[in-house]
Amino acid sequence: MADVTAGVAVSLVLVPQAMAYAELAGLPAGVGLFAAALPPILAAPFASSPYLQTGPTAMTALLTFGVLTAVAEPQTAEYVALAALLAMVVGLGRLAVGVLRLGQISYLMSQPVLTGFTTGAAVLIISSQLPTALGVSTERNGVLDRAGWALAHPGEWQSSAMAFALGTAVVMIGGRRIHRLFPGVLLAVAVGIAISEAFDYGGSVIGTVDAGFPALSLDLQWDSVGSLVVGGLVIAIVGFAEPAALARTFATIEREPWDPNREFVGQGMANLASAVSGGLPVGGSFSRSSLNHLGGARTRWSGAITGIAVLSFLPFAYVVEQLPRAVLAAIVIVAGVNLIEAGAVRRIALRSRPQGSVAAITFVATLATAPHVERAVLIGIAVSIGVHLWRESKVVCSLDSDGAHLIARVEGVLWFGSSSRLENLLGDAVATHPEVEAMVVDLAGVGRLDYSAALIFEQFLDNAEAAGVKVEFRNVAAPARRMLKRQLDGRVAISDGPS
Repeated sequence: MADVTAGVAVSLVLVPQAMAYAELAGLPAGVGLFAAALPPILAAPFASSPYLQTGPTAMTALLTFGVLTAVAEPQTAEYVALAALLAMVVGLGRLAVGVLRLGQISYLMSQPVLTGFTTGAAVLIISSQLPTALGVSTERNGVLDRAGWALAHPGEWQSSAMAFALGTAVVMIGGRRIHRLFPGVLLAVAVGIAISEAFDYGGSVIGTVDAGFPALSLDLQWDSVGSLVVGGLVIAIVGFAEPAALARTFATIEREPWDPNREFVGQGMANLASAVSGGLPVGGSFSRSSLNHLGGARTRWSGAITGIAVLSFLPFAYVVEQLPRAVLAAIVIVAGVNLIEAGAVRRIALRSRPQGSVAAITFVATLATAPHVERAVLIGIAVSIGVHLWRESKVVCSLDSDGAHLIARVEGVLWFGSSSRLENLLGDAVATHPEVEAMVVDLAGVGRLDYSAALIFEQFLDNAEAAGVKVEFRNVAAPARRMLKRQLDGRVAISDGPS
């Protein structure tokens, strides 16, 4: 019974959110309803987390908009068809990751990249809805350009649209303060429809919605797969990162196991269901999953209950046709505000300048590449890898001499990327101490040593012996000790502690 209660409660939030996120993705609102019905049902049998709720999300919708606008015009029949195909690509990608048990790939997107991207995406999500919330129509191109133009022309603002948007935001935020389970989104939508019909609202409304069950079909635009593969794979991974973090958190709190491979399979099946039912790419929702947890859900079947509830609503979906678009815009804006992680970006920068730079560059790249924000993810990952390699290439060698004896304390990761630096440091150590007869290389500060570094030590040993210097290695960790012993073949003393 707890699963039924929680599942129905989530469906009351999912219906308006699904329509709002479909519009964010450049699709008719009804497409969002299709993506909210079958996907949660198909995800349930395969899900690992009992709390993760599947359906349209703000982040996935923004990524979808970026990928599709490169190949088609929003709101057109071609665009709608390609959205279903993109969901198929995302689904197959996630399914492959899960079946091949590569779920750990969800950890490869570093926290600075994820934080910078999420914050940048939140700014774009909010900006994309500002013209609609203000009742402004503009022909400007670009999300930020359109938002800037709308804000700079207050004379174009429509008070009625602003009233709907502001009222929706107040009900959503205020209701949350009354109680976490308060159905603010549903109430805002119901009031919006009632006022729109009662006063014959003349502003922009959702319009015709295809009421009824979705027609299942595999007749997709398969010849366009090539243009969607890269974007689809980015959505498959990026769209999984945040809900995965939430699922891990719930698993820790409830002391339950969580399997990312199984979750990838569940999310893959959900996207395949969305594809064949004419929907858009879907993912796990932070807000709805939290609501599901708070609502007392006990098993993953609460997600199926949510899907069944939405599916039951579809024949009556025509009741939302008079819903002002400003209401949906406000729903998206509130969701976008909740995604902003400015404090997290600041904390990263204070604790680590290099990682703070990764977050900042990813944030700027997200804004600069809009609407094709999937490129910002690739940029962020590339910068993150570059910073990692730069840090790993840093090797420090401190020297302590008492005349005939020299101790060289090496710190860092010794691999092919830092080998040249290591070679220079060791060579300089001997060159600047010509009186030395014996040298101890202390590797207590070395985290890892690969074959290239072992070769450098071998060359250094040859040069030191030719110069009449006796070399000894101390405090060598077990993996590095095995590598050195294989390479140096008993020519020198190698110990795991002081001799």
